[in-house]
Amino acid sequence: MVLWIVIGAAVLGLVILVLAARPVLGRLPELARALRRLEDRQARAEQLGAELAVLQEQVEAVQERAVVAQERIAVIKAGRGRA
Repeated sequence: MVLWIVIGAAVLGLVILVLAARPVLGRLPELARALRRLEDRQARAEQLGAELAVLQEQVEAVQERAVVAQERIAVIKAGRGRA
């Protein structure tokens, strides 16, 4: 008699486990698509980060050239003031 109760409890536990896991297993394809979309977004974000680094280097180079140009303009203006 005790054996039948143990077997019944085990079977009931398995049935509950299957019923609980069924919705999750049904959503696996949707979750896989969402994962692929997130991976694509991450790759795009990394690409944009690399492009941003290049642009930042270009901006720094332009800023350096602007400083040099301003210094040259100051020298030219100072030279005109003395003449």
